[in-house]
Amino acid sequence: MSYKVVAVVPMRHSSERVKGKNYRDFAGKPLFHHIIESLLESDRVDKVIIDTDSPTIMEQASSHFPEVMLLERPEHLRDGAIPMNNVLLNICNSVESEFYLQTHSTNPLLSADTISKGIDWFLKNYPIYDSMFGVNKFQVRLWDQLSRAINHNPAILLRTQDLPPIYMENSCMYMFTKEMLVRKNNRIGDRPLMYEIPDLEAQDIDVELNFKVAEFLYKETKNKVNI
Repeated sequence: MSYKVVAVVPMRHSSERVKGKNYRDFAGKPLFHHIIESLLESDRVDKVIIDTDSPTIMEQASSHFPEVMLLERPEHLRDGAIPMNNVLLNICNSVESEFYLQTHSTNPLLSADTISKGIDWFLKNYPIYDSMFGVNKFQVRLWDQLSRAINHNPAILLRTQDLPPIYMENSCMYMFTKEMLVRKNNRIGDRPLMYEIPDLEAQDIDVELNFKVAEFLYKETKNKVNI
């Protein structure tokens, strides 16, 4: 069976910097549940896939999300040093789709609305753009390791809000085709579209502090919604 848009969430059982983070409790439920619920809520996503080597994740997903397709990651792709593009190629070879959207369990504040708008924006501009990735916009004074100004002239002290923006890839969302991934061996193509993610939703859990901050923001956001 082929789909229009397949959403992919790769997850490993082990995590070096935040132990068991993918299935650790986050605001009352396992962390990965949050992004899966957002993907399922989006009416632009035709199928959600979890790619994992974790028996814990597979058991929980089977119980809570029976509509989600589970792919057990092959042994040769389980090492943490394996490039993500190799994992994505295996997924694309396993499930046919016109377009693939990849996100992470470590983006628990990413909303269904932001996901849907990103998909719409990309599809409306395809094939002018051949891929899409999420970014955060910054207007700050940046310097390199040799104390050289990168994006500003120190002799002209512009206000930060007047500086030309710089964009940081935030790993919240990627969209690509199998053809491009095979040709480039990269989820970012020759003509990528940058999709700005709201700062609140772009929280990414990489270390323990990120986990605590994201959980605090999540609870604060939900409390305001429920008032």
